Formats: sequence, structure tokens, C-alpha cells
Amino acid sequence: MDNFILFSAMVLTILMVVPLYRAVMGPTILDRFMGVNAIGSKTTVLLIMIGFIFNRVDMFIDIALAYALLNFIAVIASSRYFHKRKGLGEEMK
Repeated sequence: MDNFILFSAMVLTILMVVPLYRAVMGPTILDRFMGVNAIGSKTTVLLIMIGFIFNRVDMFIDIALAYALLNFIAVIASSRYFHKRKGLGEEMK
């Protein structure tokens, strides 16, 4: 079972490259927010998988929940800032 979880975690880590590209090279602010949010969601799942590997799921679930909450608050706060400051739909030049 540990090998399956380890393999799944490695595949998930490799799949994080696609939203990383969108977060770095996104043409608009919304694309970058979506990329960062997708990376945060996948990192939450990755933390739980690491908990299964180390047989400490209870500790890693707490860490994953705190990380997910911080990710959610950061995306909401930054989107609110850009909505009031520049506009989310416009490209930044």
C-alpha cells in the first residue's frame, strides 16, 4: 500500500507542473489565481498522502487543513485587492 501511495504522490507532484505554468505564464490575473489555487489544492492532498506514508495521518490532516484554509484566505484576499485596485479581467501591462 505504501508503494501505491508513494507512486500516486509522485504522479501528483508531476501533475503540479501544469498549474505552475499557468500561475507563472498566465495572460491574466485570474489565470494566475486559478493556477495558484490548483497548486494549493494539490498540495493539501499531497500532505495527506505524506501522512499515510509516515503513518501519522492525524498530524498531517491538521497541517493540510491549516494549509487549505490559508490558501483559501490568501486567494480571496488577493482577488479582492486586485478587484478594487486594477480590475481582475484586465491584463496587467
